Amino acid sequence: MTTHGHRLTARTPVQQAAMLVGTVFLLVGILGFIPGITTSYSAMEFASHESGAKLFGIFQISILHNLVHLAFGVAGLALARTASGAYSYLLGGGAIYLVLWIYGLAVSHSSDANFVPFNTADDWLHLVLGIAMIGLALLLGRRAPRTGDR
Repeated sequence: MTTHGHRLTARTPVQQAAMLVGTVFLLVGILGFIPGITTSYSAMEFASHESGAKLFGIFQISILHNLVHLAFGVAGLALARTASGAYSYLLGGGAIYLVLWIYGLAVSHSSDANFVPFNTADDWLHLVLGIAMIGLALLLGRRAPRTGDR
């Protein structure tokens, strides 16, 4: 199939997964800047465990935390352009989230080292994200692409 002289190729499942994950991170990053969706919006700090803002009233966030979500989303969409990039994004991103889960468990939530910041809900979400992203990479990245797929 062509459009304007360019051949369109179907995205592989791993690319579709990376695009979905990247889109969700972009959405979460944007929602973190919307009062009402983010409770105690006026208590948001740039980066501090003292940031009182919570996305959906559950996940502690800061301006830096939102910017990290936005960057992670942009990276996902950019790396989803190729199957190998999508695989690397999901596998590497999942590993990062598992490290963040361990970091969140090891560092006191009231410590200056919790500068992003994370709360208990964030910590356990990081575990789920890490497992899910690595699982998607391993499950979908092993499929041999069909002819014409990237």
